[in-house]
Amino acid sequence: MTYFQVNKKCNGCLACLQNCPANAIDVKDSGTKRKLLHNMARCARCGNCWRVCPEQAIEFQHMLTNQWDEVVELDLIRCQVCEEPLYTSAFRETLAGKTGTSETPLCSRHKEALTLKFNAHFAGYKSGQTR
Repeated sequence: MTYFQVNKKCNGCLACLQNCPANAIDVKDSGTKRKLLHNMARCARCGNCWRVCPEQAIEFQHMLTNQWDEVVELDLIRCQVCEEPLYTSAFRETLAGKTGTSETPLCSRHKEALTLKFNAHFAGYKSGQTR
């Protein structure tokens, strides 16, 4: 969702552009069309554009909404034992590409338990060999 929204009441008078202290509003005229542009990074969220608009075309309330917008959805890899979320499949592919290996997806708790079990097994093997 774009936070700066202009409804159908806009007549292109440019009062918003002329009164924006942050220069976050611009206009681009091309052929028979005029495009109103907004740069959220520059926007001070002061509401000046909304206050000065004679047509009440700027819907400023969207800029004040405290919400999270979904920007991407990725497949999740979970621990094979407890189902704890670990990382995304895309991240796993990146790691595999850089390391040339693909680990079994385990959380730190289960990875540690596997390491302890592995070490205990070989500790017994080594002690059996020295006798």
